Amino acid sequence: MAKPGARPSASFIKQRSGSGTILRIKLENFMCHSNLQIEFGEWVNFITGQNGSGKSAILTALCVAFGCRAKGTQRASTLKDFIKTGCSYAVVHVEMKNQGEDAFKPEVYGDVIIIERRITESASSTILKDHEGKKVSSRKDELRELVEHYNIDVENPCVVMSQDKSREFLHSGNDKDKFKATLLQQVNDLLQSIYEHLNSATAIVDEMEETIKPIEKEINELRGKIKNMEQVEEIAQKLQQLKKKLAWSWVYDVDRQLQEQTDKIVKLKERIPTCQAKIDWELGKVESLRDRLTKKKAKVACLMDESTAMKREIETCHQSAKTAAREKIALEEEFNHKRNSVQKIKDRVRRLERQVGDINEQTMRNTQAEQSETEEKLRYLEQEIEKAETLLSRLKEEENSLLEKASAGRREMEHIEDMIRDHQKRQNNINSNIYDLKKHQTNKVTAFGGDRVIYLLQAIERHHRRFKKPPIGPIGSHVTLINGNKWASAVEQALGNMLNAFIVTDHKDSLTLRSCANEANYKNLRIIIYDFSRPRLNIPRHMIPQTEHPTILSVLHSDNPTVLNVLVDVSNVERQVLAENYEVGKAVAFGQRLSNLKDVYTLDGYRMFFRGPVQTTLPPIPRKPTRLCASFDDQIKDLEIEASRGQNEINQCMRRKRGAEENLEELELKIRSLKKHRSQAEKVLTTKEFEMRDLKSTVAAENEASSSSSVNELQLEIMKEREEMEEKEAFLEKLQMCLKEAELKANKLNASFENLRESAKGEIDAFEEAENELKKIEKDLQSAEAEKIHYENIMKNKVLPDINEAEANYEELKTKRKESDQKASEICPESEILSLGPWDGSTPEQLSAQINRMNQRLHRENQQFSESIDDLRMMYEKLERKIAKKRKLYQGYREKLMACKTALDSRWGKFQRNASLLRRQLTWQFNSHLGKKGISGHIKVSYENKTLSIEVKMPQDATSNAGRDTKGLSGGERSFSTLCFALALHEMTEAPFRAMDEFDVFMDAVSRKISLDALVDFAIAHGAQWMFITPHDISMVKSHERIKKQQMAAPRS
Repeated sequence: MAKPGARPSASFIKQRSGSGTILRIKLENFMCHSNLQIEFGEWVNFITGQNGSGKSAILTALCVAFGCRAKGTQRASTLKDFIKTGCSYAVVHVEMKNQGEDAFKPEVYGDVIIIERRITESASSTILKDHEGKKVSSRKDELRELVEHYNIDVENPCVVMSQDKSREFLHSGNDKDKFKATLLQQVNDLLQSIYEHLNSATAIVDEMEETIKPIEKEINELRGKIKNMEQVEEIAQKLQQLKKKLAWSWVYDVDRQLQEQTDKIVKLKERIPTCQAKIDWELGKVESLRDRLTKKKAKVACLMDESTAMKREIETCHQSAKTAAREKIALEEEFNHKRNSVQKIKDRVRRLERQVGDINEQTMRNTQAEQSETEEKLRYLEQEIEKAETLLSRLKEEENSLLEKASAGRREMEHIEDMIRDHQKRQNNINSNIYDLKKHQTNKVTAFGGDRVIYLLQAIERHHRRFKKPPIGPIGSHVTLINGNKWASAVEQALGNMLNAFIVTDHKDSLTLRSCANEANYKNLRIIIYDFSRPRLNIPRHMIPQTEHPTILSVLHSDNPTVLNVLVDVSNVERQVLAENYEVGKAVAFGQRLSNLKDVYTLDGYRMFFRGPVQTTLPPIPRKPTRLCASFDDQIKDLEIEASRGQNEINQCMRRKRGAEENLEELELKIRSLKKHRSQAEKVLTTKEFEMRDLKSTVAAENEASSSSSVNELQLEIMKEREEMEEKEAFLEKLQMCLKEAELKANKLNASFENLRESAKGEIDAFEEAENELKKIEKDLQSAEAEKIHYENIMKNKVLPDINEAEANYEELKTKRKESDQKASEICPESEILSLGPWDGSTPEQLSAQINRMNQRLHRENQQFSESIDDLRMMYEKLERKIAKKRKLYQGYREKLMACKTALDSRWGKFQRNASLLRRQLTWQFNSHLGKKGISGHIKVSYENKTLSIEVKMPQDATSNAGRDTKGLSGGERSFSTLCFALALHEMTEAPFRAMDEFDVFMDAVSRKISLDALVDFAIAHGAQWMFITPHDISMVKSHERIKKQQMAAPRS
């Protein structure tokens, strides 16, 4: 956009064609003109003249020529009112330039378009002529098309602003009229109208497409019939082939079984060395783990003693660090007190030195009355000093007492905070256990693996055909306790993750189950391979520990014998004894030396066992909710009671903490108050002591015969004070050294405490790590022993019997194959089957079922269709040709409508964005033009309400934040504001020409000068044709090659 006052560039001038500009206007018997012709320049035109000379009639004629109604000009109510008095008609003749790329139908009108409107008493008509004056059209639609092509809206004040609009436009009360000047409403209405047309066209296309749907339905039915008939023919051919295949499928099925049996025998024989190697490997692994277990137990016992001693040492070091910190604080207080004392002595020495010079004058001046008064003052000061000392002593005792109470309060606060943290940690564990139990209550299986086991069971169900026998698991869901839940926690501690394990019958099922676990994202699933066909193990009495206490096997029940067999063979539950408490368990494990005893588990969580000469007792681990109980309700209820009790304890601790905090704050407030009172008491005591010494010195000086003796005494006192000061400074230096030593000691102890805590943390972590390693070794040992037994049983009970059985089956299949080959050769030779292609692996059962289905279908299809397939194809082709053209035509309509819809949506989006940008641009341009006269303004545009309002702020209103409504402006201010607003609107709208009448009404000379310069610069910069009409002198308008000035003749008197 060009700046105001800037000259247009040469390229702009070259591109400007001037199409749509007004070349000349001829008026005949129109208003006050009998016969007027006026020519216009392509750029800026000024028309001046006296009032009544007919200047405004030129703009009125221009509006009438372009189709404006009489009321729209605001000069008359009907067109016949424009006829000059005494005449019967009026003619308006307008010539427009029609050149360049924007020309309107140049092949019809040429480079000039002539618009001629004739008005009579009874009617009016408009004729459009070409450049030679030949009539082209007299239709209103042609004129409307011309106006829309050049965007000439003569009722818009931005295009033609008459003198009435100039006076009323800015301060009219109707904000919607101002909004119309932006032309946004016109664009919005146009877009909405196009949307409505598109919707109507879409509905018409929908109706047209509905007319061909019955034919399409008929075509689809024919297509289905033809397809079915073709399938019937194929079925008959396939049926004959299937019957021949069936004969030979018995032979091929036996061949397949022979091959499978051969592969099975080879694989079974390959398992012998593999199984033996695994047995040897597991045996070596068991021996190695036993050695590691013995060493690790000794290490755990040693680390346990070291960690206990380290904790005691940490506590001792912590207490020493606290003591050193308190000593440091006490030394700091004493040091500050002594330093204040030294300062006070220095002050006394200075005062005594001042008294030496004044003593002679004091001697001569005192009288007997003054001496009495001095003695009375001495007695009063002695009493005050005694009171101050008593008060100071009492305050110090109270302060020490409060400091001890505050220290005790802080220790209590730390203790309460530790209790709160412990309770909250315990509360979180309880809440977590309650959540898990409620989840297990909904589905007990989730207790043995969580949600993962649900996903695993679903995967097993999906792939159940791949398993030789369905897997059993998790083991915990197949096990219950006998006679209540008494031993639930001990049994679960003993079995551990064994309750989450699954049991399969062979190695192949193990691999299948592992793939299902991977699919369910169940990592590290424990899978136990066991023979499901084995009956319940009968354990001899001499292989069970001979004790009155129950074993784990005796308290467990399962309907599945395989589960109990696995618990015996893998976990040795028949050798694990349960005890009531620690003492009973210790007596059973170590006192009686029972044979066949593996472990003892107690109700309070201890595990005890004897391995060789070593007695081992493992401490209880944190208890968790048991999963083997019949119902979780009791556990949930107990945990909720415990959680409620724990919450009450936390609330009590919180209340105690708040009480301790309040007491501590109260004590600290009292301590600060006491320190303040003590400091004031010390100052009072020092002041009284100084007064008393000064008074004594004065009395002594009076009682002496000569001033020289008094001076000597004062000097002697000064010497004593200095000696005392030197002693205290020496003591102060020693105290400072002690303070530094205490600080170093405190820092050293703190560092030692931190280092000790860090080193202890490593040892404690090492102890915990060793404990975990011990448990892992025990678990690995049990697993290795179970694997060894498992592979021995596989070799004995599975591998060798399977090989013998497979070889016997192979011989039977060879005999059966020979018989099947003879029967098939009688039906057809094998070469005919081979010519059909490679065998697809179908079994005889599958082929028989397929033949039965095809026979039934062939029978149904033959009964259903009566027409021949050739007749159906002819009917189909006929109907297809009938609607092919309509489909193509309707599809073309649909594509064009979609293209229009897409383009319209794009234009609507651009319109919305441009509307927002134009709102800011309008305010900015309005302020830019107002600023030439020091005025500012604001324009509010509401696209929702379709209104435009204006506020103007004058220079004299600078102290106020509020702007004026345009109705409150003077005539000149309103005229200037109108001009600025019109120029701002001009930049938002496009038109080939613009006209303004009496734009400078009510303006003073300065405003008119500014306005004329702004108009001329703006008009030249923006390139359109401009027509300015004013009754005032325009000599101040600067001369320019693109400015044309014309003077109207004076009106006749």
